[in-house]
Amino acid sequence: MIPASRPVDPDAANYHDTRTVNARPMEPDRRCRPQQPMFAMPEPASEPSSSHPDHPAARVTPRLLHAADPAPIRIRRLRPTDPIPEITALLHRAYAGQMAMGLRPLAGRQDDQTTQRRCTSGECYLAVVEREGRDEAIVGTILFHEVESAEGPPWFRHPHVDSFSQFAVDPGMQGAGIGCLLLDRVESRAKESGATELALSMAEPDEALRRFYERRGYRFIERWNWPYTNYTSVILSKPLHGR
Repeated sequence: MIPASRPVDPDAANYHDTRTVNARPMEPDRRCRPQQPMFAMPEPASEPSSSHPDHPAARVTPRLLHAADPAPIRIRRLRPTDPIPEITALLHRAYAGQMAMGLRPLAGRQDDQTTQRRCTSGECYLAVVEREGRDEAIVGTILFHEVESAEGPPWFRHPHVDSFSQFAVDPGMQGAGIGCLLLDRVESRAKESGATELALSMAEPDEALRRFYERRGYRFIERWNWPYTNYTSVILSKPLHGR
């Protein structure tokens, strides 16, 4: 279980990352080019219902943005007015590859109530892009310092370790550096909060995802079996240097 004692970002309500990337084809650092959906620590199980055709998340129109769109992307905190069904649908799209592998990550099957609970249990950040016909589209998300009731792995219990979870980039937008912007933000928040390590939990069978994290500087710590997934997870962690 992640302790709830980390300092809160004083600018959380109004924060947005001033750095942007253009959503167009580019040759980013190899560390920023995951070929599989990205995710981390799962949460307690709940009965998924958003796959039902009458569920609001199932009625979200699939977004038409792609990495070739010439729109700037920025990182900001979740707002009370942000559409939770859109975030749920994004997670389902991003984790579809793992679901197709026979894995059952919570983010790939959770309902809107679970998404809401998870997003408000920590600091949820969104990658957003302006698009024609509406103010913003959500193209990525990450959750820093998620607090949950299930027992976590031993590494997560160390006071110098923090974690992130529910990390996803819309498949059509991967390769544009969005994942790196999201990771930069939570790594910065972990250092601001006093942590010297930032950790995550991921499905061990997803070897491509693990290689992505290793290129980013994360290393293997231990294995862990969560009670609400059908696979063994690996715990990876990155030392945080500098202040």
